[in-house]
Amino acid sequence: MSSVLIRGGTVVNADRAFLADVLCQDGRIVAVGDKLQAPAGAGVVDAGGQYVLPGGIDPHTHMQLPFMGATTMDDFYTGTAAGMAGGNTTIIDFVIPNPQQSLMEAYQTWRGWAEKAASDYSFHMAITWWDESVKRDMGTLVQQEGINSFKHFMAYKNAIMCDDETLVNSFQRALELGAMPTVHAENGELVFLLQKEMAAKGILGPEGHPLSRPPIVEGEAVNRAIAIADVLGVPIYVVHVSCIEAAEAIARARGRGQRVYGEVLAGHLIVDDSVYRHPDFATAAAHVMSPPFRPKGHQEALWRGLQAGNLHTTATDHCTFCAAQKAAGKDDFSKIPNGCGGVEERMTVVWDAGVNSGRLTPSEFVAITSANTAKLFNIYPQKGSVSVGADADLVVWDPQGTKTLSAKTQHSKGDFNVFEGRAVRGIPSHTVSQGKLVYVQGDLRAERGVGRYIKRPAFGSNFAAAKLRSEATAPTAVKR
Repeated sequence: MSSVLIRGGTVVNADRAFLADVLCQDGRIVAVGDKLQAPAGAGVVDAGGQYVLPGGIDPHTHMQLPFMGATTMDDFYTGTAAGMAGGNTTIIDFVIPNPQQSLMEAYQTWRGWAEKAASDYSFHMAITWWDESVKRDMGTLVQQEGINSFKHFMAYKNAIMCDDETLVNSFQRALELGAMPTVHAENGELVFLLQKEMAAKGILGPEGHPLSRPPIVEGEAVNRAIAIADVLGVPIYVVHVSCIEAAEAIARARGRGQRVYGEVLAGHLIVDDSVYRHPDFATAAAHVMSPPFRPKGHQEALWRGLQAGNLHTTATDHCTFCAAQKAAGKDDFSKIPNGCGGVEERMTVVWDAGVNSGRLTPSEFVAITSANTAKLFNIYPQKGSVSVGADADLVVWDPQGTKTLSAKTQHSKGDFNVFEGRAVRGIPSHTVSQGKLVYVQGDLRAERGVGRYIKRPAFGSNFAAAKLRSEATAPTAVKR
């Protein structure tokens, strides 16, 4: 029996903060209260002057992803271990079938890759094509395998892009199953056209990447996905919202009462598009991801969206390609593998730029780094809550602790850090995963293969009932 007592800290949940001890036994939180006694042999953490938070949940990672002719440097072990060093205890990764590949075949491949994970993990399933077998496999994945979210790439033409017919069919099926459709919202046709235009103008370096994916391209796709979801009556989750146009589209839809949820990447909150004009190709290429980093004005809109509650989660899109892999696009930016890291830095970057600046309260920080993700993907309060019965996934947070972020000191196997040189205040001192101390004041104790696959149940009949109620109350057409 393993036990950990965290003593004397301020417990922070999404709804409130209070002084309490937290006792963990056999992977669960068994008590939260005053002056708790540690069982014999228990590990004791003095959290005086620190916060005790739910372990972070990163809802958007790509470990061991084969993409654009390369495979990411971080696999499920190194990526989850790096995450734990940053206070992250669960990831939701993506199964991405090739077009015409069986969803179940791809799912089994990713499950095999993930067996080496050091922390808990779950999956979204990407829909990259459509026929009756896809419809059938979606049912199997929801009802038997615990996947309740389906990803749709509206970009990457001639590869994994969904057309509108596929979106409609998949969204409708998700509604039937009580699952959440999610979208990577960029108009793939426009990106394809603009990439050609950049090439015709001789703009082939990384500076062409943001020019081929301007904010309006993202805004159009977000509006289109929201409209399709509205007609069908299904909730929708928009990943990596990066610009004013997308944030405003989500806010408008929510103002109408539509269930639309938005995710923001830590990088988009901090890094701006000047990185693509860096004179060193390797540095500029290291920042190539989609959607790209935006001009500074967009960052404030994203912070406002989080403050207003129109954007709900923070993620990383952790997808680490090294300089040698990025060099595949040396003569053509469209061939640079898309992706950046961040699973280790997300929480400290969001705390430093959000809580320390007064943009967020500690409870709001918990909401956007764990609790909201757990609620949206139906694993709350098992995850995202410091409460009796919840999984013992915790981070002891030192609000005065400092460090300088750097590729030289990161645990990720990537060779670049998009937050390089950023000095932050507010860092994890201890991370608890499954009731075990896995990170202790700089000492990472990750174990290969102990991570568990977390099933996420469907949302139930109320999902479809909301659609039926809205139809029942709709005005009857006037006959003329």
